[in-house]
Amino acid sequence: MAFKVVAADPETGKSYNLEARDLEARKLIGLRIGDKFGGEVVGLPGYELQLTGGTDRDGFPMRADITGSGRTSVLLAGGSGFSPRKRGERRRKRVRGSRISEAIVQVNAKIVKRGEKPIGEILAPKEAEAKAA
Repeated sequence: MAFKVVAADPETGKSYNLEARDLEARKLIGLRIGDKFGGEVVGLPGYELQLTGGTDRDGFPMRADITGSGRTSVLLAGGSGFSPRKRGERRRKRVRGSRISEAIVQVNAKIVKRGEKPIGEILAPKEAEAKAA
């Protein structure tokens, strides 16, 4: 089991693609949108991340206002999962609940607390190994 974790840095505006595998990925299961978790899960020791959303294997987005982890069909007027084209437009759309489950593939998070090392120093050796292979 693995999750792709997209960590956004609000200070610089950059996003980093990270991965949580096996035991680390298990620590994310059951968390809700808005919960905080340690950066050790994705290889960022000393950092703290906040869960902001995600998508499942079929591309359905997570919504904070839907409880549970399953898919459901709801009437939306905007927000995650629907962008209205006309004023007052509403549509019934399929979305996923706010809890992370095994069906989630991508997890979106933002950096809330920074560690001692800058994020570029932590990720630079891993990027060099990936280019060499």
